[in-house]
Amino acid sequence: MKYLLGIDFGGGASKATLLNSDGKICATSTCEYPTSYPKPGYAEQNPRDWVDATVKNISGVLKKSGVSAENICAVSLDAATHTAVIMDENFNVIRPAIYWTDTRSMAEVKYLKENFSDIIDIQVLHKPDTIWSLPELMWIKNNEPQNWKKTKRIMFAKDYVRHCLTGDYVTDYIEAEGSMMFDINKMEWSEELCGILDIDTRMMPKLVKPADIVGRVTSEAAKLSGLAEGTPVLCGTTDTVMEVFAAGAVSKGQMTLKLATAGRICVITDRPYPDTNLINYSHITDGLFYPGTATKSCAASYRWFRDTFGGDYRELDMMAERIPIGADGLIFHPYLNGELTPYANPNLCADFVGVRASHTKAHFTRAVLEGVAMSMLDCMRTLENINIPHNDSAVIIGGGGKSPLWRQMISDALNLRLVEMKYADSSFGSAMLAGVSAGVFESCRKAVEICNEIVSQAIPNLENTEKYHVVFNKYKAVQRALEDIYNGEY
Repeated sequence: MKYLLGIDFGGGASKATLLNSDGKICATSTCEYPTSYPKPGYAEQNPRDWVDATVKNISGVLKKSGVSAENICAVSLDAATHTAVIMDENFNVIRPAIYWTDTRSMAEVKYLKENFSDIIDIQVLHKPDTIWSLPELMWIKNNEPQNWKKTKRIMFAKDYVRHCLTGDYVTDYIEAEGSMMFDINKMEWSEELCGILDIDTRMMPKLVKPADIVGRVTSEAAKLSGLAEGTPVLCGTTDTVMEVFAAGAVSKGQMTLKLATAGRICVITDRPYPDTNLINYSHITDGLFYPGTATKSCAASYRWFRDTFGGDYRELDMMAERIPIGADGLIFHPYLNGELTPYANPNLCADFVGVRASHTKAHFTRAVLEGVAMSMLDCMRTLENINIPHNDSAVIIGGGGKSPLWRQMISDALNLRLVEMKYADSSFGSAMLAGVSAGVFESCRKAVEICNEIVSQAIPNLENTEKYHVVFNKYKAVQRALEDIYNGEY
């Protein structure tokens, strides 16, 4: 029996999945790590925490499964995009990584919009925003010159961890598309955009395909991680495309809806759709893309609420279920770190509006869940306005989709059938990709056929859909009323 290991690095935790050649999961392991918020609008992670989580998760899956490390034939990693790690010439990390939800680089974004919009539009297909690596790195250059002077290498989250396993210095082209330093037309690092940082493109990692074997576990890494020396390691790629792959979305028109740290609705297409409100990425399947909308604080909003006000998710869900649609007039906007679709405004803030003495913790819980649902409806309306062809159902992915209450709420609000696969997280997708690379699965489509199956679905209740649309109109009206205040115009 052959075994495949996929490791994901999400917003607050790493997860490892050990898969066998029959497509069955042998074991999983999860390890949380912190995000620090040293100032309002800042969000940083320590790259060493990712490595420590990797070691714990590898130990966890080997211990739970009883599988020998020598029987793992390939390892693949994935992580959230845009999280750049700056290092010196010896690959020593210089400072914590600025996480993609960070909004400190607003001045740099303004500068890019005023001076480089044409180049960025043509080469990147996205608009400048604080989520991208380029403005984040510009902020370091402008505000921490002592750190920038020492910077000789730039990697991304999953690439840094993989480097610690193999010593390589590469990244994949999908990850590169998330940097705002890559020319998607030429499929190479952009001299013009890297030039904004006064760096040579040769300073950037070599570009490869996600399924390429880029190194093998070193003897030192084997002692640290528990993997066998010489184990092949793929480049890997971004967490979202691995979730899309794990969900079985490998054909044009298929759609995924993600309820994770961030929320996304992605549609598989045969071309990119450049638009202010969309993020366009290549798919791992040649010739396909997965343009999608994005809301910054999706499950992150629920986690913030839980951590701030207490309780566990099951208890909170039970409380919220007793409250009627609309939370008796209480509205929440999930803009904890600004918002992307359809506002692209880092100034927006989260809020509770319409609070009355009769409202309880259960009402606030319901309002948080509904606020995220309204944000996802905003995203869905955006896709429909752009006229991207898609199926009438979506595979729901991400930890938030495990909640039956929230899953049905989203289905009702968007009037969309939501399909739940048995497995659909990014570490599972990475394990599948390892299998494709190692020749265990003959293709991505075959991997989906072997490894996954539908376990349930949520059918929209049209009566509830109408009620949520009333809530949505109020949600939008409040957002419009508060936007100028959040923009500092009052």
